[in-house]
Amino acid sequence: MERVVGTVVRGLRTPIINKGDQIEDIVVDSVLKASEVEGFNIQDKDIVTITESVVARAQGNYATVDHIAKDVQSKFGEDTVGVIFPILSRNRFSVLLRGIAKGAKKVVIMLSYPSDEVGNHLVDLDLLDEKGVNPWTDVLTEAQFREHFGYNKHTFTGVDYIDFYKGIVEEVGVECEVIFSNHPKSILEYTKQVLACDIHTRARTKRILEANGAEKVYTLDDILSSSIDGSGFNEEYGLLGSNKSTEETVKLFPNNCQPIVDAIQEKLKGKTGKNVEVMVYGDGAFKDPVGKIWELADPVVSPAYTKGLEGTPNEVKLKYLADNNFADLKGEELQKAISNYIENKDEDLVGAMEAQGTTPRKLTDLIGSLSDLTSGSGDKGTPVIYIQGYFDNYTK
Repeated sequence: MERVVGTVVRGLRTPIINKGDQIEDIVVDSVLKASEVEGFNIQDKDIVTITESVVARAQGNYATVDHIAKDVQSKFGEDTVGVIFPILSRNRFSVLLRGIAKGAKKVVIMLSYPSDEVGNHLVDLDLLDEKGVNPWTDVLTEAQFREHFGYNKHTFTGVDYIDFYKGIVEEVGVECEVIFSNHPKSILEYTKQVLACDIHTRARTKRILEANGAEKVYTLDDILSSSIDGSGFNEEYGLLGSNKSTEETVKLFPNNCQPIVDAIQEKLKGKTGKNVEVMVYGDGAFKDPVGKIWELADPVVSPAYTKGLEGTPNEVKLKYLADNNFADLKGEELQKAISNYIENKDEDLVGAMEAQGTTPRKLTDLIGSLSDLTSGSGDKGTPVIYIQGYFDNYTK
């Protein structure tokens, strides 16, 4: 019978995963059980993805506000700390800010506007035009910002992040000032000691600050890049990718994931004889069209993956072939022509007209986004995703 289904994605339920659990065994057992219960066969080039959250939980990769404070204090001492370009997130940044504040004598928060790095808006773009404020040239104090724009609550969370962040700092007895600018060097009018909290633009921010007279510049990946008093840590990403666990603790991005994905691949090979690709995923890389929020608050979509997931897709656009190369064909003749074209396509289609519109992003970014959308961030209880047919095409 002719195949009528392409890619199939399944969210797999697992036990609740806690510190010390053998994540490799849990994932393998969950895949095998799902295969048996749901009646699907494990095949070569299937993909297993595991959300970073449960990997970090199994590792026990947690840290407290006091751990963060001690690391910040060791780096900045008695200096006023400029905390610049944090994203607006209760989950991602509120506990980090509390720890930063506890390690400082004074904090100056500099927020980008009209939105943060991942698209959370402080103010609507149309309102900027109405008030004649240019976010690329104008540096605003808190009083000036309020005079122009008043009090605005986040579209989804209902939080006024200016008051919220300022309140976190002041709650621990530390003086706080808030300013608004999109230029890293603006903070240097207030302090020469800066903690850059942006994610994907942090290297540029650090470079600009150091070139304009900053005395100390650290980024979030410098904080808890090693253990503080037995805390969790992430050697590569520090606090980047962390999430709120409790009001006093954060779960860090998982450490050293490559041995985990390799072990899962090896265990599945041993039990099934099939070569299954494996990756750990965090946030997907996509943007919400309503809230304008870009989902990727983790430093990368995937911190570790097996070798078969390297690279980008090499695909042609079926509708382009049908409308252009084979516009005179229909029905079975058209199907055969397209199938033959795909089977004999070049190994590198970059720049080819037949590939336009296929957006050859990294495989791990595409698969991570697919996985994140499948597992969600709520109560689905499916931290493992099983994907079949992803590498198939029209000819398979």
